[in-house]
Amino acid sequence: MRTDLRISWEIPATPPGLAGRLERFMGPGKTRSESAVETVGLIGCALLLAAGLWESGAAREWTAGRLVVVALAGLDLIGGVLTNATNAAKRWYHRADRGARRARLVFVSAHLLHLAAVGLYVLSGDLAWTAGNAVLLLGGAAAVEFAPVHLRRPVSMAVLMAAVLVNLFWLPVPAALAWFAPLFFLKLLVCHLVPEAPLERSRNA
Repeated sequence: MRTDLRISWEIPATPPGLAGRLERFMGPGKTRSESAVETVGLIGCALLLAAGLWESGAAREWTAGRLVVVALAGLDLIGGVLTNATNAAKRWYHRADRGARRARLVFVSAHLLHLAAVGLYVLSGDLAWTAGNAVLLLGGAAAVEFAPVHLRRPVSMAVLMAAVLVNLFWLPVPAALAWFAPLFFLKLLVCHLVPEAPLERSRNA
């Protein structure tokens, strides 16, 4: 057994009001190093995404409205992957509480709005893409959430790969949006739904 690492499920108290609700949404007790990695990762990947959109020509071809929707979706997915991978988020969303499962599934279901915005607006009413990804999202989320706890990580990887492959071959989008499905399902089916122990360096190590 490793003695240089410890698992900490202790959730710190949060302030009342809006500040507390925001902290609970992101995960209470986030460390400075977690916040630093999130910030650097978000800025770096957002710049890469912006450069890719410009290189593809999409940034110059889309209307302002489409560009805003894509930019907001990209920032949300990049930030969401990083935030949901932190110890703070794992502690909060996988806490020993009856309401935790409901909170996870509500969070996932809320992202149907992302699919509607991209499919019905950016992709000009692509009902097949929107409905197909909605089925993949809800079916994949149920598969992960109700799998035995020791199988949730491999199940999440299986449904992530299935969703990406379905999008590549049967629900194709322009090259400028090829990143959406991998980041979307990574954020929700892996980073958000998989329970992982919040590991920290032991104070005695």
